Amino acid sequence: MADPLKRLAEGAQGILRRSLTSLELDLFDKYLRLLLKWQKSQRLIGSAEPHWIVDKLLLDSLLFLEVLPRPLRTLLDLGSGAGLPGIPLKIILGEVELVLVESRQKRVSFLSSAIRELGLEHARVLARRVEDAIEELQSGFDAVVMRCAGDPGAFMTVAARLVVRPGGVVVASGPPRPRPLPIGEWITVEAGRGRPLRRFAVFRNS
Repeated sequence: MADPLKRLAEGAQGILRRSLTSLELDLFDKYLRLLLKWQKSQRLIGSAEPHWIVDKLLLDSLLFLEVLPRPLRTLLDLGSGAGLPGIPLKIILGEVELVLVESRQKRVSFLSSAIRELGLEHARVLARRVEDAIEELQSGFDAVVMRCAGDPGAFMTVAARLVVRPGGVVVASGPPRPRPLPIGEWITVEAGRGRPLRRFAVFRNS
């Protein structure tokens, strides 16, 4: 898988403004292999093509770093699915405490396996719908992230209840054409050479 990893390393350097460490690259390699393995029997993601996964999922997840606050101590990934963007962000942020919220059992099984096989510390899966876990999660997070295939506006208000500290944020990737948001604003991020601009719905807790 040398070529996809080279593509990942080059793309990540443009986003992070530094090279991936050998540990980070090794973790991404393990994560990519795990996605491909599970994709054979469980349709977790949209394609099993490694370069597509690198471009559309892994590098796209790292773009969240452009709008996340630092330092980041606690991170919640809502509707995590195959661990995106939470696991790529955890690989880069290291010590951040990560909670992956996912209600679909097959994806919960994958997420648990990924945390175990990548040896991710301070990371756990909550196998619930977020609407059913509000009270449990209201201890508060520095940031809540979501990858949304459609309109993220419906989730922004719920997610904002889980961000309590001043400066905390909700960040949701959205459709190519932004729609009006109930709270927050749209922010456009450069996605790198040859890649389209990426739009994020962002709510900042004041």
